[in-house]
Amino acid sequence: MKIDLYNQSGEVIGKTDLPDDIFGLKMNPDLMHQVVNAQLANSRKVLAHTKDRSEVRGGGKKPWRQKGTGKARHGSSRSPLWRGGGVTFGPTKERNFSKGINKKMKRKALFMALSSKVAGDNFLVFDDIKLEQAKAKKAVEVLNILSSKFKGHEANKKKNDRLLLSVAKKSPNLVRATNNLSFVKLINAKDLNVLDAMSFKFILMDQNSIAALKETFKV
Repeated sequence: MKIDLYNQSGEVIGKTDLPDDIFGLKMNPDLMHQVVNAQLANSRKVLAHTKDRSEVRGGGKKPWRQKGTGKARHGSSRSPLWRGGGVTFGPTKERNFSKGINKKMKRKALFMALSSKVAGDNFLVFDDIKLEQAKAKKAVEVLNILSSKFKGHEANKKKNDRLLLSVAKKSPNLVRATNNLSFVKLINAKDLNVLDAMSFKFILMDQNSIAALKETFKV
């Protein structure tokens, strides 16, 4: 599959070949659902943690004697029945939400996500972005030029029009220039994943990323 190759000035400077094994797959919604759910579950951080009666500080002494007081018998003030005591069946940090997913499924789901972007004209390949200065203003100018090639895209205005910028190797100037831009995420091609590919409406990829994908995923 051949598509236009752009420079950072937005000019078509030739054609580039997209391997059908990566960019020409049909969508499988069930597989995409499994892989996205697994990635979300595996990235989930368990924060909520409540202490049971064995973890709450204090309560070692019996509050009052067993008999003769007219009160209910208690062995510890850290009982869940007491204020300040432990929590019964509360959430703990030992919970495990991870899900297993094999490499072939993850790889195919990523390829299908990329293929859907190509099929929907939401994918663009450029040769390189060179910034003489690590300035956000310069990066926005280049990204606005390239993103203008997408139909109906308004950079930095709509939340659902964010850009995923994939490069074979991050340059220091590009990293610093895009670090504070809320509408763009810079990622190495070898780190591409299905969740990022589906979370961003548009994907910008440099030409060397295609070779990096081939090498990473053994295509």
